[in-house]
Formats: sequence, structure tokens, C-alpha cells
Amino acid sequence: MNALIATLTSVFHTVRARVTSNERGATMVEYGIMVAFIAVLVMAAVIILGPQIAGLFTSVSASL
Repeated sequence: MNALIATLTSVFHTVRARVTSNERGATMVEYGIMVAFIAVLVMAAVIILGPQIAGLFTSVSASL
């Protein structure tokens, strides 16, 4: 009976250590969130600055 309890305790601690020390998955999620945030910022910049940049190129090409 003691061997069974010792084995179950060992398995429990091993599983707990694997679940709580999964840093690689957490880091991957953090990088994914950062990439999504940067993509949203780039899209917002293109939407906001797009007409101004198009106007700039139009005026430059008209003056050539």
C-alpha cells in the first residue's frame, strides 16, 4: 500500500512539474500577442496615412 501511495505521489509531482513549468508555450503565446498587436498598429497606420501618402506621390508625379 505504501508503494502505491509513493508511486501516485511521484506521478502527481511529475505531472505538476510539467504543467507548471511549461515556459515555452507561454512564451509562444506572448510572442503571438505581440505580433498581432504590431499587425494592428501597421494596419491602422496604413489606413490613417494611406491617403496622405497617395496625395504626396500624386503631387510629386504631377510636378515631374
